Amino acid sequence: MTGIEYRTSATTLSMAGLVFGFLALSVLPGSAQNAVPSPGSSLEEIQKYCTNIADPARDQRYLLQKQDLEKLQAEVNQRIAVLEKRKAEYQDWLSKRDDFMKKAENGLVDIYKTMAPDAAAPQLALVNPFLAAAIVMKLPAKQSSAILAEMQPDKAAIIAGIMSSAADPTTSKG
Repeated sequence: MTGIEYRTSATTLSMAGLVFGFLALSVLPGSAQNAVPSPGSSLEEIQKYCTNIADPARDQRYLLQKQDLEKLQAEVNQRIAVLEKRKAEYQDWLSKRDDFMKKAENGLVDIYKTMAPDAAAPQLALVNPFLAAAIVMKLPAKQSSAILAEMQPDKAAIIAGIMSSAADPTTSKG
């Protein structure tokens, strides 16, 4: 048997396998069960049968895909609901934290209001410059200037730079 004859035999066998596969699928709704070709049918009859059951098979495939998509959509909706719940919890926590920070900041500002500038300056020089700038900005101008005057020049310059950029209306908020 040559390679060409072998491929032709293999093609015929695979076509027969397809036909028997489609025979197994003939139980699909809407298929023409009485049009099933017999094992000795001609190639033309087999092709007609395959053509006749192609639409019902495609419809069944689409139905299965639709069911899979609906299941996936339900899972996505469930995950979205969980994320929305977590988002609400996070926003609640964030608002409580912000309230606490405002109270703490106001209390901290009140502490520095009562301190002498020569005592407040070294302490503010040690904290985060952004926090120091926020505190100094909330103090009365006379007290703020006295504290900055008591600080080392490089620390005072950093804090003043932060304060000026915070007051700049062109500074991005993002």
